Amino acid sequence: MESPLHHFEVHTIIPIHIGGLDLSINNAVVAMWVGLAVIAGSFMLVVNRGVSPIPGKMQSILEISMEFIRSMVYEFIGEDEGKKYVPFIATLFLFILACNLIGLVPGSYTITSQIVVTGAFATGIFIMTLVIGFCKHGMHFLGILVPPGVPKIMIPLMIPIEIISMLARPISLAVRLFANMTAGHTVLAVLFGLALTSPAWVSWMPFGFTIIINGLEIAIAFIQAYIFTTLTCVYIGDVIKLH
Repeated sequence: MESPLHHFEVHTIIPIHIGGLDLSINNAVVAMWVGLAVIAGSFMLVVNRGVSPIPGKMQSILEISMEFIRSMVYEFIGEDEGKKYVPFIATLFLFILACNLIGLVPGSYTITSQIVVTGAFATGIFIMTLVIGFCKHGMHFLGILVPPGVPKIMIPLMIPIEIISMLARPISLAVRLFANMTAGHTVLAVLFGLALTSPAWVSWMPFGFTIIINGLEIAIAFIQAYIFTTLTCVYIGDVIKLH
């Protein structure tokens, strides 16, 4: 039986090396391009057809998605401040969702199952929240390290704790998405392998579980995209409101 981790291996498709720098196109890059193409293509299709007062199926899906994302942003960031972040959060949510779902297609690749990818997302978001905080509040932003109501004698103890708590945010954000996508795909690979190698009279059992878990993975793809973007909104809201 093939290793269940085979799905997570990166294979070079077009080798490109420039000045000792590896810029090769691999299956992970292709999966990312497909995810971007699906999102951009969906919006371009609706726009090119013309936005109708009576929306079709595709327009309805996109409008419902954007309304859902806008509500999420307004809830955690606020309507006045949140308007400027709706495009970013929408792009983040739809891209992660598309990549999660593409990874469920047999023979494809799940880029969100790579800690390097989710870590890059989480680190970028963490740096962005720091920039937002300092741009909006200046050095007063450092007050986020001192929770309101803390006695002065406890401040030297609370500041290191708050720093560790803030540094843990990108780690937990990256690991949560990576671990969930990796675990689900590994279980699917193991069950499918068992279905292929088991005797015919028992192979229906792992195959049946594969179908069930595959349906569960579709739900997890949505849930993980939602959790990732929700936490992003929470972190942005925290630095804006200094909570």
